[in-house]
Amino acid sequence: MKHAFVTILCAALFTAGCRVSDIREMTVALPGLAGEADQAKITQAIETLPGIQKESLRFDLQAKTLTLRYDSMQVAHKNVEIAIAEAGYDANGIRAIAPQP
Repeated sequence: MKHAFVTILCAALFTAGCRVSDIREMTVALPGLAGEADQAKITQAIETLPGIQKESLRFDLQAKTLTLRYDSMQVAHKNVEIAIAEAGYDANGIRAIAPQP
Protein backbone atom coordinates (compact mmCIF):
# COMPACT_ATOMS: atom_id res chain seq x y z
CA MET A 1 0.00 0.00 0.00
CA LYS A 2 2.81 2.39 0.89
CA HIS A 3 4.53 1.65 -2.44
CA ALA A 4 1.36 2.46 -4.41
CA PHE A 5 1.00 5.82 -2.61
CA VAL A 6 4.60 6.77 -3.37
CA THR A 7 4.14 5.77 -7.03
CA ILE A 8 0.98 7.88 -7.36
CA LEU A 9 2.60 10.83 -5.59
CA CYS A 10 5.65 10.67 -7.86
CA ALA A 11 3.47 10.45 -10.96
CA ALA A 12 1.41 13.46 -9.85
CA LEU A 13 4.51 15.56 -9.16
CA PHE A 14 6.10 14.58 -12.46
CA THR A 15 2.97 15.41 -14.45
CA ALA A 16 2.46 18.73 -12.67
CA GLY A 17 5.98 19.80 -13.59
CA CYS A 18 5.60 19.22 -17.32
CA ARG A 19 5.01 22.28 -19.45
CA VAL A 20 2.73 22.11 -22.42
CA SER A 21 3.52 25.60 -23.67
CA ASP A 22 5.67 28.59 -22.73
CA ILE A 23 4.40 31.75 -24.43
CA ARG A 24 7.01 34.49 -24.66
CA GLU A 25 7.18 37.89 -26.30
CA MET A 26 10.13 39.17 -28.27
CA THR A 27 11.02 42.32 -30.14
CA VAL A 28 13.13 42.05 -33.27
CA ALA A 29 15.17 45.04 -34.43
CA LEU A 30 14.76 45.33 -38.21
CA PRO A 31 16.97 48.14 -39.54
CA GLY A 32 15.91 47.39 -43.14
CA LEU A 33 12.16 47.66 -42.42
CA ALA A 34 10.81 50.37 -44.73
CA GLY A 35 7.20 49.61 -45.63
CA GLU A 36 4.34 47.22 -46.19
CA ALA A 37 6.22 45.13 -48.75
CA ASP A 38 8.91 44.41 -46.16
CA GLN A 39 6.26 43.56 -43.57
CA ALA A 40 4.66 41.10 -45.98
CA LYS A 41 7.98 39.36 -46.74
CA ILE A 42 8.89 39.09 -43.07
CA THR A 43 5.43 37.86 -42.13
CA GLN A 44 5.60 35.22 -44.85
CA ALA A 45 9.04 34.13 -43.63
CA ILE A 46 8.00 33.56 -40.02
CA GLU A 47 4.37 32.49 -40.28
CA THR A 48 5.39 28.97 -41.31
CA LEU A 49 7.37 28.47 -38.10
CA PRO A 50 5.57 26.40 -35.45
CA GLY A 51 4.50 28.22 -32.31
CA ILE A 52 4.27 31.73 -33.78
CA GLN A 53 1.10 33.54 -32.71
CA LYS A 54 0.35 35.20 -36.05
CA GLU A 55 -2.26 37.53 -34.58
CA SER A 56 0.39 38.99 -32.26
CA LEU A 57 2.64 40.41 -35.02
CA ARG A 58 3.06 44.17 -34.50
CA PHE A 59 5.34 46.08 -36.84
CA ASP A 60 6.54 49.56 -35.89
CA LEU A 61 7.87 51.31 -38.99
CA GLN A 62 9.24 54.29 -37.06
CA ALA A 63 11.14 52.17 -34.55
CA LYS A 64 11.92 49.56 -37.23
CA THR A 65 10.87 46.69 -34.99
CA LEU A 66 8.60 43.69 -34.92
CA THR A 67 7.06 42.49 -31.67
CA LEU A 68 5.51 39.04 -31.52
CA ARG A 69 4.54 36.22 -29.19
CA TYR A 70 5.71 32.65 -29.66
CA ASP A 71 5.67 29.33 -27.86
CA SER A 72 9.26 28.60 -26.82
CA MET A 73 8.38 24.92 -26.46
CA GLN A 74 7.88 24.82 -30.26
CA VAL A 75 10.35 27.38 -31.62
CA ALA A 76 13.39 29.25 -30.31
CA HIS A 77 13.80 32.99 -30.67
CA LYS A 78 16.94 32.39 -32.76
CA ASN A 79 14.82 30.44 -35.26
CA VAL A 80 12.64 33.54 -35.71
CA GLU A 81 15.69 35.76 -36.24
CA ILE A 82 17.25 33.31 -38.71
CA ALA A 83 14.01 32.99 -40.70
CA ILE A 84 13.92 36.78 -41.03
CA ALA A 85 17.61 36.86 -42.03
CA GLU A 86 16.95 34.19 -44.66
CA ALA A 87 14.22 36.47 -46.06
CA GLY A 88 16.89 39.12 -46.61
CA TYR A 89 16.62 41.33 -43.50
CA ASP A 90 18.97 41.98 -40.58
CA ALA A 91 17.31 40.77 -37.38
CA ASN A 92 18.65 41.60 -33.89
CA GLY A 93 22.22 41.67 -35.10
CA ILE A 94 21.97 38.59 -37.31
CA ARG A 95 23.03 39.67 -40.77
CA ALA A 96 20.65 39.25 -43.67
CA ILE A 97 21.20 36.20 -45.83
CA ALA A 98 20.39 36.80 -49.47
CA PRO A 99 17.33 34.76 -50.41
CA GLN A 100 18.18 31.91 -52.72
CA PRO A 101 16.82 32.20 -56.31
